[in-house]
Parts: sequence; structure tokens; C-alpha cells
Amino acid sequence: MKTPFRANKIAMAIGTCLLSSSMLVQAQEDEVIEEVVATGTRLQGTAAAVIEERKNQAFVADILGAEQISRTGDSDAASALRRVTGLTLVDGKFIYVRGLGERYSSARLNGASIPSPDLTRNVIPLDIFPSNVIESLAVQKAYSPDMPAAFGGGNVDIRTKSIPSQFVAGFQLGIEGDSNNSDGYTYNRNDDGQPQALSNAIVHYQGDFSLRNIIERDALVTNELGTSAEQATAINNSLLQSLPRNISLSNESLDPNYSAQAYIGNSFDDDYFGGTFGFLASVAYDNRWTYTDRRNAVISADLIDNCSEQLDDAGDVINSCFDSLVDSEVTNQNERYNGMFTAGYRWKTHSISYSKIYIQDNEDESEILVSQNPSQNVTIAQDNTAEYEQQFTFEKRNLDVDQFSGQHTFLDYWGIGVDWQYTESQVETDIPLDATYSFNNNYDGNGNFVSSDINGGNGQAEYTFVQMDDFMKSYGGNVTLPFTVGRFEVELKGGWDFMDRARYYTTSSFFVNNNGASIEVINGEDDLLNAASYLTDSFIDDNNLLITFNEPEAPEADDYTAAQKIEAGYGAFDIFYDNTWRISGGLRYESFKQVALESSSLIFDADDLETFYNAQDIVDRTINDDDIYTSLSLTYIGGEDYQLRFGYGETVVRPDLREVVPVGYFDPLTDIRTTGSITLQSSQLKNYDIRYELYGDNGDNLALSLFYKDITNPIETVLSVGDSSYTASFTNGTSAELYGLEAEWLYDLGWLASGFFTSGNITLSDSEVTIEAADAGNLTNTVKRLNGHSQYVANLQLNYDSANGEHSASVVYNVFGERILASGINGREDAFEQPFHSLDVVYSYYPDFNSTIKVRLRNILGEDQEVTQNDIIVRSRTIGTTLKLSYQYEF
Repeated sequence: MKTPFRANKIAMAIGTCLLSSSMLVQAQEDEVIEEVVATGTRLQGTAAAVIEERKNQAFVADILGAEQISRTGDSDAASALRRVTGLTLVDGKFIYVRGLGERYSSARLNGASIPSPDLTRNVIPLDIFPSNVIESLAVQKAYSPDMPAAFGGGNVDIRTKSIPSQFVAGFQLGIEGDSNNSDGYTYNRNDDGQPQALSNAIVHYQGDFSLRNIIERDALVTNELGTSAEQATAINNSLLQSLPRNISLSNESLDPNYSAQAYIGNSFDDDYFGGTFGFLASVAYDNRWTYTDRRNAVISADLIDNCSEQLDDAGDVINSCFDSLVDSEVTNQNERYNGMFTAGYRWKTHSISYSKIYIQDNEDESEILVSQNPSQNVTIAQDNTAEYEQQFTFEKRNLDVDQFSGQHTFLDYWGIGVDWQYTESQVETDIPLDATYSFNNNYDGNGNFVSSDINGGNGQAEYTFVQMDDFMKSYGGNVTLPFTVGRFEVELKGGWDFMDRARYYTTSSFFVNNNGASIEVINGEDDLLNAASYLTDSFIDDNNLLITFNEPEAPEADDYTAAQKIEAGYGAFDIFYDNTWRISGGLRYESFKQVALESSSLIFDADDLETFYNAQDIVDRTINDDDIYTSLSLTYIGGEDYQLRFGYGETVVRPDLREVVPVGYFDPLTDIRTTGSITLQSSQLKNYDIRYELYGDNGDNLALSLFYKDITNPIETVLSVGDSSYTASFTNGTSAELYGLEAEWLYDLGWLASGFFTSGNITLSDSEVTIEAADAGNLTNTVKRLNGHSQYVANLQLNYDSANGEHSASVVYNVFGERILASGINGREDAFEQPFHSLDVVYSYYPDFNSTIKVRLRNILGEDQEVTQNDIIVRSRTIGTTLKLSYQYEF
């Protein structure tokens, strides 16, 4: 009898995937869990919990529960969300909803806004949220007035795990191997950040480290002419020598990936007041190595028409077809710590809770770049010389969240419900090491390495130090009043939503210059040049190397200060008529203020953002919007079997903080130098949705959706004149439209084979954006698809649950259609990221009630990521196949 009891326990655990952050909602959903237990299968338990919430939503939404995330073996929120209908994952971090770029999606944490740790985007990279803290992910695709008006493709609400109703504890250990990680490059990192000597020198010498200025500034300070050119050189050399230079690459086999997590929680009855106190605490650590080969190229505009037919002996396009071609070897280590603590108290129909979430995400990357392959029959480089670089980047991202929330139902006062939240969050992103060393590699006539040297130009070594602090306060609440009038069941709802945000971003960059003749730095058969062996004290002294403070001016400035402020209120209604018709909607008033200045000289108090909005100081680079946004949803309820929904909403998409200030940065998706534009305007959207939902027995369901979006002033990236390198900025298009069809299902295959069922979704869509010629720069196509839009997305799963509850398995397939990564210029066509076919297998074995052994095999097909332009591969990246084994024990 142990096995059926265990199966019911599994179903009960699965049903908890919809528990919210409040203990009141926990209590309400306990009733749903009892219904799930009655079904007795993992399939029906998962389906009932997820589908029931989706079914009860007034607006179109998709829910992804903790069990579904576990089944697919996804380790973070971003990876899990690519399983949701119409969602695609870009760069492993950003979610594109219905083919719209990441600017059209937003994310909240338990209903609260939080800042982004990403240096180049306003949106949150969802890969920083590990799956161990996630209870469920809710993706709302149709706008409702209780959501922020900045709503394009959809809103993702990350719901963290809540307080358990009884004692829980457990741990999980995992180890993973990657087929690409047999060899990689490691180095001895110095992460102390910008040396204090350089910080002091910037102030003392006003950013000018030239020998002449050192002499003049020291004379000005001391009122003497005692500093000679020789002494000034020594001062400059001492500043150069303060840089972290002991960086030595090693080629070695990479360690396997591993992870560990643990949690404990319980609830206790309060005999004095009659309430219940509970807590949940969890910690986790994850360390992951990734090695990949990359290629980046720029097609020669003069050879576009015939290059696709010019192949070398290996069948690749010959190098002379490109203006630039860079092959690189990249080794990345991602190390993540996270901790969560939740405590709360429930008394009758009232509850309050506090949650603390801390995530530290560190990324360390080394990259070796060579401008071309000298062994090819035709090369870009002249005289058997190729540019060679070594790059080292270490980035630390910390997210710290404190959240208070409460839920209250006043049964003696018409059943009025009140819920509220207050959240303070802070992001610190620090790059204490970003170093690039540039050399020339010399080869003989047979392509064999001979020597490396540095030329007589500037910037032969570049160091950059970056610091970003982002503070946010988010607080709001909702009041609901339910009542019945005849055959009408009515719920009136109103609420408020406030958000204050401040960002401070600063960068310091330094060049190491060789103003003399070319200097040989290595000679021999080993072409793995180590910076530590060349940039030594004696080499600096002997070769007259100097340091320069590189502080670009606008429009190439790289420091900025920015802030946002939102004040919003809404009123909404939800009306049922005879349990057959449901009409929901309302109005939202939102006041939005944003300002960004390309200077770090303005230091603000994060607790007093009002001082930042001084009309006398702000002229350009501001957005001040006050508007009313409407939404309406009509649902026909065909009993328990089906529903038909109609939705309409008016929303806005605003420029990111960094896009409205003329600050330059490299976009990590395109590797293109990008600069903001002070002329950007917000985009206005009109959203239309129709959805048919069919519900069957055993959790079977089918949903079909049609959607259409009309966008005014869409924000698009435009490229400027360039051959060997591009530059980019932003502009508002005239108009854009997006339309498509979605289908998703879950179907029991028990009639075919016991224990099997299938689930999945398919999205077919198209888009078009029009950009005025005057705003299009050098774009080849002024009428095109939206950047990042895929015309199809498919997620397919074949699942199995054994009758005895001891085994479960899933085969998971995901693919997206080609999408524009970068727009083409000067006659080149748009660059399309090609479809990536992902096939994963996850198997779980439950040897006893407490233990789970899981095996996950990812990217079985071993495909590479590719970008093509004019049918020529201009970018490629190898992706390894991974095998992970984990063990989980629950007490």
C-alpha cells in the first residue's frame, strides 16, 4: 500500500506549485490541493493546479508551476519561460513575448517592480533567478488595469516559494559535464577593482596624465618647478604599474559544473492569539563553466552579390569576402549564490509576511581573438600578419530585495479584501576587471606562427572599471469589494502603485600606449602570449610605455545618472452574469517621469528622488507622461468544458534609461557600439486578443489564440555608416503591426500507452515596421520585420509517468524561426539569427518517498548558433551537449 500513498503525496506536492507569497492564499489553495489529491496522478495534479488558475484569470495568461520547471530540468527562470506559448529566449537571459523584443516584456517579483542588474538594458535578465526559489511563473499577455502601463508583449510575475503548512526540509546536489569543456582557458584573476592611486590621480591631474600636465599640475600645487620630465615619466609609470597586470592564461581541462542547495521551513500554531507563524529558508550555490568557439564577420559591401559562391578548399566562404573576420575562443565561468528567507503570520482572514532575497551572480570570461585564419588560401591580413587580442572580463551582480506584504479580508464589512506590498531593492553591478591586450601576430608563408609584437599606436592595452548602483522602492495595494445583485456577481477593485528608481553609472578607462616603434614581445612556437610576461615593470621602463586616462566626451560619453518615478491609480470591475458571461476591465491613470544625464557629476540621494526632478536643470533627455490606459475583457463560459475570451488594451512602451542619453556602450547581443538618442519618444500600443479554451477530462486542454498589436512610434535600432565596424543608435519608426496565432495543449495518451501524455505549444506570427527614410540612417530596408521577431515558435513535450510513481521522463523540443539580430546597411541585407533546434531529455527516479535521482541531457542535437547575412554565415557560436546528474533528499 505504500506506492499509492506515495503517489498521492506526489500529487499533493505538485499541487503546491500555485501557492502565492501570502499565507492567506496558501490557506485558500489548500482546498484546491485536496481536489488534486483525489485524482492520484502526477499528470492530473500538475494540470489541475496550473489550468485551474489560468481558467480563473479574467485576462489571457499562462502559468508555469514549480513541478513543470522541475520536469524540464531548467535551472533558472529564463530557461523555464522559453517553454511558455509564444516566448523565445535570447542570449540565455531575455524573454521575447510573441516575437517582440525584450523592451516589450517586463518582469515583477511577487507583484513588485525591481531594478535590472544589466548594464545595457532596463529589463531584468531572468537568468539570475534560480529555479530553487521559484514557486510559479505567471505570464500575462493581455493587459489589465492592475498591471503597469508599460506593457507590450506581456508581463512576467516571478512568484517565490511561500511558507509551508508543515515541516519541510531537504537538499539537492548536482554535477554536470559539457562536451565543449574538455579544454578551456583559465587565468589568475585580480578583482580588486580600480587602484586607489589611479582614482587619486584622476582628481589630482584632472584626468590628464601627459608628462606636460604632470609637470604643470605638480608645479601649480607646490608653487615650484621641481618636477622634471624624467620625474613625470616615473610618476606616469608608477600609475601604469598600479594596474592589475599579473594575468596569465593557462590551457587546461575545465572542472565539471556542480550545484548544491538546501532548504528548511515549518509552521507553528500560536495558542495565545490563535494564529499561525511560519518560515521558509533556502540557500543555493551553482558553478558553471562554458567553452565556445565564436566567429564574427562583416561582409564586404562590394562583394555581396558573388561571395556566397566563392568557397575555399574547406567549403567555407573565402576570407576576402569580408571586411573583417574574427575567430575567438571564449571560456566563461558563471558562479551564483542565492539565499531566500520568508517569515509570516496568519490570523483568521489576515496575514502578513516578510521576504528577503539575495542573489549574487558572478561572471568571469576570457577570450582569445585572432582577426583571421592565416592558413586559408586567401586571407584578409597583409604580409602574413594578423591582429591578436586577449580579453579578460569579470562582472559581479548583486540583487538585494526586502519585501513586506499583507492580505486582509474583512468578513464583517461586506467581505472587503485588502492586499498591499512594500518592496525595497538594490542592484550593484561591478566590473573590477575588464582588460584588453592588442598585439600583431606574425606568420611565415605556410601560416606558422613566428612572433608577436605591439605596434607604435595608442591603446595597446586597455583597462576599464565599471560601477552601477540601482535603487528602487515599489509599493502599492488593492482593495476589492464583492457583492451580488440578482444574477450578477460583481467585484469592484481599486488600487495604487508607486515606484521610485535611481541609477548611478560610472566608467573609468585607461590606455597603455607605445608611442615608439614596434616592439617584439614573444618569439617562438608557442602562440599563447601571456600578458603577465610582457607588461612587466622592466618592460614598461625599457620601452617607455605610458598610461592615459581615456574619458570620452558626448556623444561618446560613458557615465550617466538616471531616475524614474511612477505614480499610478486604477479602478476595475469584474462581473459574472449567470455564470455564463464575464466582463472585466477598467482604467489606469499613470504619471511617469524619467530623466537621464550623461554625467556622473550629479550625485543624488536615493531616498529623495524629488530633488532629481528640478525643472530648471532638466530640459532634454526627459520623459514626462500622464495618461489614462484602458482595458476590457469579455468571456463566454461554456460550463466546465470551454471558454471564449475577447480582450482589448491600450498600453505604452518607453525607452530604456540608457537609450535616452548620448552614452556609448557595446551591445552584448550584437557586439556593436551603441549610443542613446535624446529624441526618442514612447511607443503607444493597441492590443487585441481572442482566445478559445477547451477543457477535458484528466487535465486535457486545448487553447487557441489570435492576437494583433498596432504600434505607434515603435523604437528600432538603426545602424550608421561603417565597413569594418558598425555603430548603432535608436529611432522611432512611423508605425508597426504584429499579428499571429497561438495553439497550446495538454493531452493524455493513456489510450495509446499507459502513463504517457503530451504537451506543447506553437506560435505563428508576422510583423512589419516602417521607418521614415530621414530617420533610417543607412538601413537597406526601411520596411521590414521587427527586430527580434520570429515567425514561428514551437515547444513540444512527450512525457511519461509510471503507474507506481517511481519513474518520470520528458523529451523536450524547442525551436524558433529566424529573427533579425541586426539591420543591414549599405546594401547588405538584415542579419538573421538562424533557428536553433534544442532537444533535451529529463529522467527522474524516485527510489523511495524521500529521494529523487534526476538525469538531464541537454542539446542532444549539438547544433551551433548561427547568424547569416546575404545567405553567408557572419556569426557562429558552438554550443555543447551537457549531461547532469542530481540527487535530492526531502526529510
